[in-house]
Amino acid sequence: MKILWLDLNCSYAHSSLALPALHAQVMHRADVEWSVVRTTTSESVGVVVDAIYAQSPDVVAATAWLFTHEQLLHIISRVKALMPHVRVILGGPEFLGDNERYLLSHPEVDCVLRGEGEESFAQWLDVWDNPAEWGSISGLCYLDKGDFQFPIYKDGAIARVMDFASLHTPEESSLFTWSKPFVQLETTRGCFNTCAFCVSGMGDPVRQLSIDTIRARLTHIRERGIRDVRILDRTFNYHPRRAIDLLRLFAEYHPHLRFHLEIHPALLPESVREVLSEMPSGLLHLEAGIQSLRQEVLDGSLRKGSLEQSLDGLRYLCSLPNLVTHADLIAGLPHYALAQIYEDIHTLAQYNAGEIQLESLKLLPGTLMRREADRLGIRYSPLPPYEVLASDAISSAELQEARRLSRLLDAYYNTEAWQPLTRRLILSEADFLHRFLEYLTIHNYIDQPMSLERRGELLYLFCREHYPHYTIDATVAWIEAGMSLKKRPAEGVRTKHVQPLDTWTILRGEYSERLRLCYLPVGDEGCGYWFGYDSTTQCPVPVFKAMLGV
Repeated sequence: MKILWLDLNCSYAHSSLALPALHAQVMHRADVEWSVVRTTTSESVGVVVDAIYAQSPDVVAATAWLFTHEQLLHIISRVKALMPHVRVILGGPEFLGDNERYLLSHPEVDCVLRGEGEESFAQWLDVWDNPAEWGSISGLCYLDKGDFQFPIYKDGAIARVMDFASLHTPEESSLFTWSKPFVQLETTRGCFNTCAFCVSGMGDPVRQLSIDTIRARLTHIRERGIRDVRILDRTFNYHPRRAIDLLRLFAEYHPHLRFHLEIHPALLPESVREVLSEMPSGLLHLEAGIQSLRQEVLDGSLRKGSLEQSLDGLRYLCSLPNLVTHADLIAGLPHYALAQIYEDIHTLAQYNAGEIQLESLKLLPGTLMRREADRLGIRYSPLPPYEVLASDAISSAELQEARRLSRLLDAYYNTEAWQPLTRRLILSEADFLHRFLEYLTIHNYIDQPMSLERRGELLYLFCREHYPHYTIDATVAWIEAGMSLKKRPAEGVRTKHVQPLDTWTILRGEYSERLRLCYLPVGDEGCGYWFGYDSTTQCPVPVFKAMLGV
């Protein structure tokens, strides 16, 4: 039997963890021949279909996800038209809901797996060509076409791997991708929380791997030359003692590995805080799932943990200079108004959050919030990615404004070069976000891809027009980002015959004669900033900064 896995992702930086996770459980089977077509949503559908057709598979398997699902169906439909005999099996979080309607609407899909597939998929491979025996497979949903006038829907409930630690690891599979910028690693499966918008908030029991097992896997990852590891645990600090053990384990791999973690800011007892404060700089990138800074919104989302504790924990995380803390907000949650989102961004900037991510709520299949959307006054798209279109708290137009605001935050606050100035403007100018967003929208910039240089130039031009007292700050940010001194943001900079002073105050670096200086005058004659570039390298970023009278 020949099985082809369609590894469809949004970009080549990503790859399917489901593929090696499933393959690892059956890799010993000599009767199964595997092949893979790796592609992205930007690839031509025809090219992908040709690649699949050339393999002549018996089975095509794939994971459906929010942002790949539509193109996946286009591919599968063509494959099925070309090769009607091929069995198509899909899995992923898309199938945690009403699979009967899905299968009736998409006859090109033979069956789907709901839940955790490692054990169920292996069982299905034993009977893939005999649908009469599919009924005993946990999580498998399909239409029994038998001898009936109309197909009968069969639902295998939800598959869960209770002995999670006994699974063969994805890294054991020959199909594991080691060439991507990062790898993903589950140290636990399931979630203690009950968030109504999350596919993990469905009562999945928490199962975990031992610290020794995780250490062995991290050692293997390090030996393969990987630098970045994304820990997939929904909330790695659900248990303080285990969180401490994990943190100390991660520290063993500094500076060879860096870790991205999801953390609940309300669950930070003093023992965990102490260990976090001791972590080496650059080791951890923390994603603090705050969602909203409003108790009513959190209550409406059934999220555990008090707002007061969450805010206290978030303030603490953002205060640690050795960590980067990324805070999430979700537009479209029940009771969450646009004005509150703006206020919460201001608060997070005040906390000095390393990143502020503003996402639009998606009502995923199988989630409680999707089932109760009418009661909650939420209108959402019936097609992937199921984004909320309006609610009783936020209009359609306001959600579009929130989407544009998210792009502004990514382009400026979440970009190291422009973050300090953007944060200052958010905190000191109450109308900055509204005015800058309007400026970028009116001039049709907000939905266009922009280079780092173009973003800096627009920020400078906006400040010069609307907040002239920040014009110098915008120029300083431009210079420190290593941008060209020949462009408009550096129009006041002098580059010729600039001499060092005995009276300046050095802010960064150390002056030496090998430095090439430029001077940005500010106010009175002789006052301003000096920047020094190392003339022995081609680095455009100044290594020295001094000031006088500013």
